[in-house]
Amino acid sequence: MTEQSASASVEVAADPATAFRIFTDEIDLWWVRGPINFFDAARAVGMQIEPGVGGRILEVYRPASETSDEDVLELGRITAWEPGSRLAYRSSVDDSTTEVRFDPIDSGTRVSVEQALVPGGEKAFYFWPNVIPWLAAWATQRDAAPTQPRELDRLNIALYYEDPAAAARWLHTVFGLESRDRIPADGERPTWLELHVGASAILLFELKERASGAKPVDHAVWVYVDDLDAHFARSSENGAKIVSEIRQHGYRLYEAEDLEGHRWTFAQARPTMT
Repeated sequence: MTEQSASASVEVAADPATAFRIFTDEIDLWWVRGPINFFDAARAVGMQIEPGVGGRILEVYRPASETSDEDVLELGRITAWEPGSRLAYRSSVDDSTTEVRFDPIDSGTRVSVEQALVPGGEKAFYFWPNVIPWLAAWATQRDAAPTQPRELDRLNIALYYEDPAAAARWLHTVFGLESRDRIPADGERPTWLELHVGASAILLFELKERASGAKPVDHAVWVYVDDLDAHFARSSENGAKIVSEIRQHGYRLYEAEDLEGHRWTFAQARPTMT
């Protein structure tokens, strides 16, 4: 059964009017460009919120110009636009509504988000509880940070643990590794965990036994390439063991093993990746 709602809140050291502007005008700066943070991360070049009731929340693939058509995915249509107070929209990609409130507190603003399944709805992607911590992280550094979106490096790593959430807490506490998401509390088991060192990601996954009884994969390398189809063809033709063929999961990607069984994940790079 689909859950009926999901909610979360963060505190931002800014007045409600400023927090509202950060949320809307600067979404392309605080939205983390991680491996599954877009519907089509292989083509995405940015995020945008059009102001006012009727405005669109957009995943942008190619900016509109005089010589090209607009290439975007509409994520939602705004139903309430109250600067410094409230923002609401009806999703265009599932059966949910989302309301974001900006309430004054002594330290600035509490930004609260609630995403709810509409009556009679069947599908809801409850991503906002995972996303809203990015806003708080950006707000603490925006005065000194570059005013351009942060891209991932083309080379990242994945680590596999029996309890990825516990591993994330340990790596954060002991090694000082940071996350643009919230470090999970004891008892939480999020489906995706991502730590960062500069522009590189450390992806944490659950360790699982292989069906054959062979040693489970405990680490893998992630590489972003310009032409995933050509890369897949080259790997296949030259002897790589293909673990999973090209599929879409935020990024388009495939998995392969090298000559000694090390796991590699190759993903389609975005046009904005250098």
